[in-house]
Amino acid sequence: MRNQTVLISGASIAGPALAYWLHRYGFEVTVVERAPELRPGGQAIDFKGPTHRTVLERMGVWEEIVRQRTGKTDLVFGDDDGRELAVISGDFTGGDVEILRGDLARILYSRTAGECEYLFGDSISALTETAEGVHVEFERGPARTFDLVFGADGIHSRVRRLAFGPEADYVRHLGYYYCIAGAPGWGHDANGPRVRGRAAAYNAPGRLAVRGGAKAAHQYVFAAPVLDFARDDVAAQQRLIAERFAGLGGPVPAMLTELPGLDAFYLDSISQVEMKGRYTTGRIALIGDAAYGNTLGGFGTGLAVVGAYVLAGELARAGGEYAGAFARYDEIMRRYAKIAGNTNAGRFLAPRTARGIAMRNWFVGSRTFSLMTRFGDNAAKDIDLVDYPAVVGAGE
Repeated sequence: MRNQTVLISGASIAGPALAYWLHRYGFEVTVVERAPELRPGGQAIDFKGPTHRTVLERMGVWEEIVRQRTGKTDLVFGDDDGRELAVISGDFTGGDVEILRGDLARILYSRTAGECEYLFGDSISALTETAEGVHVEFERGPARTFDLVFGADGIHSRVRRLAFGPEADYVRHLGYYYCIAGAPGWGHDANGPRVRGRAAAYNAPGRLAVRGGAKAAHQYVFAAPVLDFARDDVAAQQRLIAERFAGLGGPVPAMLTELPGLDAFYLDSISQVEMKGRYTTGRIALIGDAAYGNTLGGFGTGLAVVGAYVLAGELARAGGEYAGAFARYDEIMRRYAKIAGNTNAGRFLAPRTARGIAMRNWFVGSRTFSLMTRFGDNAAKDIDLVDYPAVVGAGE
């Protein structure tokens, strides 16, 4: 095996999934994560269809995911008086199995922590590709050289910025922001997964507020151009949410009262990554949201685990010869990643006009919406998974 030493940036989902497969195939894996430890909680994410399940079963984590799954949550849209206007079934939003992001990250980390090197509390500051490999400088630790580097560090990927170019060249703002806050009130507990929940959703033009359910205690979506805010100033971000949702009815006044006391607050844009099917350059490759992210698009986690399987498998099949393996990875995922599409979840969840909200409410109860659900299920399995041959390595 050539090009054995690899660095993965990001320890959420795509990073540990890739670490699992690369270690299994005999690579020496280091994962760097800027957070000081694994991030707990987070919104619920889901898997759908036989392709996702096959990859997770081959990783040996499917049964554990099922054991830690959340209950499915129906999203119930109501008016100022609490009257029900429309319902999006939890069967649509929760896929075949739904799990909190933090729980999935912990499962994947537990499968790799004993064999792979994890560097928490650090991040990449510079990348220089040479004939021998990629010279990597870190913000805190000493510089090192790796044969290959992988960016699994999300839509705002630093690896992508350093290796491909500025974020503005590859990430398109879709005109909305979303926020999640607080631990979900419906999901897995000591007695096992709960069966069904209901989340109260309230719309005003260009705004959505959701209280309860398996995603988070609070969810907010609002229309806005690109905003300039400090990512580490949670208090200022909470004030922004309070300003954007002031004066609304339904559950919103109670939500805004609760908001300052909630933990796990996260605010970001709804954006789409547009790499035009080229996820690799030289000795560097992108995976997960860094490569094909579309915020709240519904396929991100499945794309991450399938992408990890394909990328590692192609490298193993090529004996570590990255040029050909990367070309095949680009080709396979260029087609499969189309499932992320050009959808804009913000526009669907928070239409900008009262008429748009009424039309959305009608649509979710229509036969067309049911057909769209089946189309998404078919798209999730639209890939011919290669049964990559086992390669004897340290993980066998």
